[in-house]
Amino acid sequence: MLRAETVHPAKLDPADAAAWRALCAAHPEFYSPLLGPDFTLAVAQVRKDVRVAIWREQDRPVAFLPHHHRPGGFARPIGAPLSDYHAIVAERGFDVPRALAEANIAAYRFVSLVDPHGAFGSTTERQAYRIELETTAEDYLEALRGASAKRFKNYRRLDHKLDREVGELRIVAPDDSREAFETLLTWKREQLVRTNALNFLRPAWTRDLLSALFEMKTGDFRGLTVNLYAGDRLVGGHFGVRMGSIYHPWIASMDPDMAAWSPGQIFLSRAISAMPALGLTIYDLGPGHEHYKKPYALNSHPVFEGLAVAESMSGRAALASDRAWALVGSERWETMNLVRRRLDAIATLEQSLAGRASSLVTTVMSHTLRRGATEEAA
Repeated sequence: MLRAETVHPAKLDPADAAAWRALCAAHPEFYSPLLGPDFTLAVAQVRKDVRVAIWREQDRPVAFLPHHHRPGGFARPIGAPLSDYHAIVAERGFDVPRALAEANIAAYRFVSLVDPHGAFGSTTERQAYRIELETTAEDYLEALRGASAKRFKNYRRLDHKLDREVGELRIVAPDDSREAFETLLTWKREQLVRTNALNFLRPAWTRDLLSALFEMKTGDFRGLTVNLYAGDRLVGGHFGVRMGSIYHPWIASMDPDMAAWSPGQIFLSRAISAMPALGLTIYDLGPGHEHYKKPYALNSHPVFEGLAVAESMSGRAALASDRAWALVGSERWETMNLVRRRLDAIATLEQSLAGRASSLVTTVMSHTLRRGATEEAA
């Protein structure tokens, strides 16, 4: 008999937290810094709407869903859109519609779902990319060069040119410089504005979360900054979270004044070389930005986008609303899907009506500007 309870992470029983970690460890697909209780506890420190649904069979916990509990019984992925992965961490054979109904969750919208057991059925699939060292870093880099000799010959030329003309290149990791960390965030914020992307650094909770993780220097789960310097000049870097030997960066930003050297490509090659010294075997690049990540990732895995609804009246109502979007956008589905994804991201990211309104205005203005530029070019 499946039963559910929903708790605030601060009230998570240590035995349940241990069972959650054990489920993650038992399934490699779930073994990520973003899918266990530690990340959920960190997010709960900066947001009040974090909850964990726990399902039990005969008092034994069999599944966990950390989420943001929103009005109307709507659940949104924990830490989204900052985090890249989310999941119901569960054993095989988990009945999602029935379980959501038991937890009084009408619907659960996901954009980068990890679903190794296929519990969510048919959804839209895309790939997430990861660097996995099975032997040495040099062996891995040699495999990359063999797969794309011309590309990596050019990257090596740019590496030598930057090293020669600006300063000796070196990776600093972990880089505990607060000034360097703030510079990475400034570059990322400027990039988001420049490209009309959703500014996930605008809300206070994301800044507070990143800052708290940056200050977390010890333990199996902690923040990690990996930076590239040319002499004393910061060229760029990554900031994210690590758990044991797995690193998942969120913030990837480079000095825009160094764009001619393709610093992002140089950085990744150097970062791969630094992995053994850091005790890393997996550098998880996540989904999206395929043109940047795919050349470095010899491994990928699927993540999914869609909507799961409860086996209930409220779930059927949420599904009807979702299908209405498809009807409205039947002739311009790609555009409508992009709009819906942006609205979902805003609803998850922004906690206040004022914040949502501001992000919506920015979205509309950027879309109008892009459309005007396209029409003018035509």
